[in-house]
Amino acid sequence: MTTICFDFGNTRLKAAIFQEASMVEEIFLQDDSPTTLRTLLGAFSPQKSILSSVIDHNPEIESLLETATQFHKISATTQINFTTPVGKPETIGTDRLALMAAAAHFYPEKNNLVIALGSCITYNFLNQYHEFLGGGITPGMDMRFRSMHEYTAKLPQASAEWHFPLIGYDTKTNLQSGVIVGIINEIEGFIGKYSEKYGNFNVVLTGGNSAYFASHIKYKIFADHQFLFKGLYALSEINNCPA
Repeated sequence: MTTICFDFGNTRLKAAIFQEASMVEEIFLQDDSPTTLRTLLGAFSPQKSILSSVIDHNPEIESLLETATQFHKISATTQINFTTPVGKPETIGTDRLALMAAAAHFYPEKNNLVIALGSCITYNFLNQYHEFLGGGITPGMDMRFRSMHEYTAKLPQASAEWHFPLIGYDTKTNLQSGVIVGIINEIEGFIGKYSEKYGNFNVVLTGGNSAYFASHIKYKIFADHQFLFKGLYALSEINNCPA
């Protein structure tokens, strides 16, 4: 059984191919046109598909996926493997629903803090009773670099590099140190605050920018770039019933 999982985020459009429960390929999409989708469907012939989208994507692709596969679009009516005892569960982002589905599936009956580093940084806490309690949202790495350039008169546009100094020696490296070390301290601060309240729990670091930070966090973490896709697959299995 082949399943294709789509993750349409603010920065990238991605898809993952699963053969049974194993992810075999990740694909970056050029756009969300029906032509692009038809090419993917022709190449992999999936029986199931699922879409998580936080953007205004091309609505034609939903009809295409419904025709070609057993299709599910994540929404407030999606069946999930956890509960959401919050004020307005319908406002929870589809990406966060997928992350919590993965946490409930892979780390059951444990407290889990899933930190996703993308356009924004989201902190998502699932307790041992499989209740998604919420978390926090802060600006992501690229957003911080861009805002310092766009909201000042003279600061340049900087970007992350693998090797950056703790103490910046020029404007660019000052910006790099401020953003990257700042995010490291933010993540460790969140983990520390949650530890004071909940004691031991799993920490999962994921998202497109997680590679910059995984090796710098002093706490024990699980780094899993594919975590959201794994959650999408789990939700597809729950919501895409056999024909």
